[in-house]
Amino acid sequence: MFGSQFADVDDAALVAAIAESTRAEAQAAARRLAATAEFVRRKVRDPDEDGHDRCAFDPWDSVAAEVAAAMTVGHRRASGQMRIAQALRERLPQVAALFERGGISARIVSTITWRTQLIEDADALALIDAVLAQRASRLGPLSEQRLESAIDALVLRFDPLAVRNTETATRTRDFNVGDVDDPTATTSVWGKLLATDAAVLKRRLDEMANGVCDDDPRSLAERRADALGALAAGQDRLGCACGSPTCDAAGPKTSNVVVHVVADQSAIDAAGDAVEPADKPRVASERRGTAVLLGRGALPPSLLPSLIRGGAKVRPVAKPGSDAEPGYHPSAALALFVRVRDMYCRAPGCDVPAELCDIDHTIPWPLGPTHPSNLKCLCRKNHLMKTFRGGPDGWRDVQLPDGTVIWTSPSGHTYTTRPGSMVFFDWDTTTADLPPPPLVSPPRPDRMAKMPKRKRTRAAEFAARIRAERMRNAAPTPF
Repeated sequence: MFGSQFADVDDAALVAAIAESTRAEAQAAARRLAATAEFVRRKVRDPDEDGHDRCAFDPWDSVAAEVAAAMTVGHRRASGQMRIAQALRERLPQVAALFERGGISARIVSTITWRTQLIEDADALALIDAVLAQRASRLGPLSEQRLESAIDALVLRFDPLAVRNTETATRTRDFNVGDVDDPTATTSVWGKLLATDAAVLKRRLDEMANGVCDDDPRSLAERRADALGALAAGQDRLGCACGSPTCDAAGPKTSNVVVHVVADQSAIDAAGDAVEPADKPRVASERRGTAVLLGRGALPPSLLPSLIRGGAKVRPVAKPGSDAEPGYHPSAALALFVRVRDMYCRAPGCDVPAELCDIDHTIPWPLGPTHPSNLKCLCRKNHLMKTFRGGPDGWRDVQLPDGTVIWTSPSGHTYTTRPGSMVFFDWDTTTADLPPPPLVSPPRPDRMAKMPKRKRTRAAEFAARIRAERMRNAAPTPF
């Protein structure tokens, strides 16, 4: 298709194909969200009819797990798509109808559902739905900020307390780390602080950036950025990068904050060569290896030498033996192997780093051994899912000796997840074959009683957040 389908088509026809495909994409997204809304309606019942609303993994989470697996996204994004779907079905039917015809994009729909989320009055919501459906086709060419402003102007007419971001400046304080558009090896940070805190932070970063010797090769801007990282690691000064062993500012104070980088042997060897001074120019290696920062992504090989020079510890990870360990909790060495092998949560679509995950026995212990072929990383949310929503009618998982996990959802769909180290490094992660699993007892009927509980239901939390934001909008500004 990419090679020849449009080779002989004129420009006007190409643009027409783009427009037609854009409309088809919107219609497909609308169909997906309509199916999501129906799934939510079926599975998330009225609080009075379902006794599981206070469970830490509640019916909403159960739906989100299936939506996440079907879309190959994380739990949080799946939940957000469910909110959009629910709003289109229950709150904005005219906007939904326009979306189904391909008249507006998924971007506009997402913004509309978010900017109208605080509206509680049904009559006001119906009026806004009708007007937005009439005007929505005009919103496509607008930038994100102008799109939000246009929707807010309409909301302001009918329900002034429902306009987003009408709080005072101090109520919008926030600090964010990371963006989907960040380039490899760097991560953006941005936010809004109290003026006093910002002044203190700037002065501290400047002091640390200027605390190195004149031979430090970094620019002032680079040193400020590195100083923020040093502060986060609990260090009181920035280590100088001049390379001189006699520099008074050479080494920063050690920290107990640990960040894991997984690298193959080729990358480690290349980094070690780069750290050592060379008597003659080196020939570039055909294979420089791969390194991955857990929770972020691939790192350029040029970054590893600086990490090693900065004192990073290189720790080989050995493949465990064939024997299972005797207890429930894996040893430190076995846990390290499982985390490095998996790298991320092994549930479909989840990308929680392995270091933040629990280690789960695929076949529950003691029937299932504490052995790498029976252990995998699951984030706490998905560990609850597997523990309390598993079984013949719930989620089922089978683990292969190489760490591959085959999941079957309650609706009968199958998803296969593979260890991150197999994907990034093509490592041979195969460990010993285990004997056929014993007959596992069916889940106990009273197991849900043992699940951790919420202080209040998800619906109550959501309603409370809406009320709180409306109250903040109603409060007079302090100046």
